[in-house]
Amino acid sequence: MAYDASNLPDVSGLTVGIVGGTGDQGRGLAYRFARAGQTVLIGSRSAERAAQSAAEIAALPGVSADASVTGAANEEVARRSEVVVIAVPWDGHASIVGALAEPLAGKIVIDCVNPLGFDKQGPYALTVPEGSAVQQAAALLPQSRVCAAFNHVSAPLLADPQIDRIELDVLICTEERELAGIVGALAARIPGMRGIYAGRLRNAHQIEAFTANLIAINKRYKAHAGIRVTDL
Repeated sequence: MAYDASNLPDVSGLTVGIVGGTGDQGRGLAYRFARAGQTVLIGSRSAERAAQSAAEIAALPGVSADASVTGAANEEVARRSEVVVIAVPWDGHASIVGALAEPLAGKIVIDCVNPLGFDKQGPYALTVPEGSAVQQAAALLPQSRVCAAFNHVSAPLLADPQIDRIELDVLICTEERELAGIVGALAARIPGMRGIYAGRLRNAHQIEAFTANLIAINKRYKAHAGIRVTDL
């Protein structure tokens, strides 16, 4: 069956929190959701830093003057949000996610972290005992609705106010097909994006690892490459 955006649920009223919202990927996603009119909460270990980042995002071109973009400590963001994006560095992933298990109970959690290492030969995928970053998150958050998405979205494209459309597909891995629809609808709030169900959580490791290939492509061709699935 062909992709049909008209079947997506209405997610415009959901509050989206970004844990790690002061990093490049988190800030970029926060900016795009704010431009779309989504209520956005920026999370950081430092509430002050989160508030500063939120103020900067709210002042960017394309964000409405009445847009709701605020910052707070990660735990408060987790409690106040209905959907929480995990966009933290891999080396802090387990400790940060694990500490939020209680406030994230019952919430939709979108993990976009890619476990990568870097050496003289470039980026490479790291081995994760649980299988992938999102599977680690799912193990740490047994009462949350966990999925992987937004792993391949270029932070520089997200952050560029001159770019109105980002033409790529967001691959979604989850155990819940309903969740794929909700996350796909959030992706569609960003013009040009589609959310595509890409299998269960066990299939997320190659999606996370493929980011190493995209980094190599971007370096070779001086681009900001993404993914587009054909025949949908």
